[in-house]
Amino acid sequence: MDILSVIGLVFALVAILGGSIAKGSGLAALWNLAAFLIVVIGTFAAGFIQTRPKFFAHALKIFPWVLVAPKIDAVETIEKITSWSQIARKEGLLGLESLTEQEPDLFARKGLQLLVDGTEPEAIRNILEVEMESKEHFDIQGAKVFEAMGIYAPTLGIIGAVMGLMAVMQNLADPSQLGAGIAAAFVATIYGIASANLFFLPVGNKLKTIIHARTEHRQMIIEGIISIAEGANPRNIETKLQGYLH
Repeated sequence: MDILSVIGLVFALVAILGGSIAKGSGLAALWNLAAFLIVVIGTFAAGFIQTRPKFFAHALKIFPWVLVAPKIDAVETIEKITSWSQIARKEGLLGLESLTEQEPDLFARKGLQLLVDGTEPEAIRNILEVEMESKEHFDIQGAKVFEAMGIYAPTLGIIGAVMGLMAVMQNLADPSQLGAGIAAAFVATIYGIASANLFFLPVGNKLKTIIHARTEHRQMIIEGIISIAEGANPRNIETKLQGYLH
């Protein structure tokens, strides 16, 4: 569980709900059906139009990473790759064959299989880098869905405010409705700006950070597997991969 994400979401609710109460508006002032339809539904509509279905579906799939990120243990991976290199040094590359099916990481498993098959180091690098870059691109497209909605939401908030003010202007003859009408108009602005800056944009950026960490981890795996293929000393491999630790 990413405790910072949880705290951030709680603080976001406190900032908006608590701020409304502290200002004397109350919680009821934050609810407006028209503003919800224009901003929230409109933001998702814009996201649907911009994004291909597979990318939108992937965005929903990786959203839980914000709260529970995929496990990345670089120290454990370095230890595992070092043990592979020791086995390969003693028994040859075919000694790794029994470990291939046991490897839970599909990316590392593919690298092990290439090693066992006797693939040339440069070919291994090319194959794995293509897969790494392809996975990164696909994940980034998912993160960009939230970024895009974070861009659209404030604009739709302004549209909602303008439409609300238009309704107010139509009722100028009845001063009793002006205050409530203007307040309702600005609820749309709150929806747009708050959802963008407290949800959509932070989520998109958090996902990008996680994706970058996963790519860096895969790059480390590639370097380790290439070093094994080149017959490097296990100690040298371990020292080299420790450069990826922060």
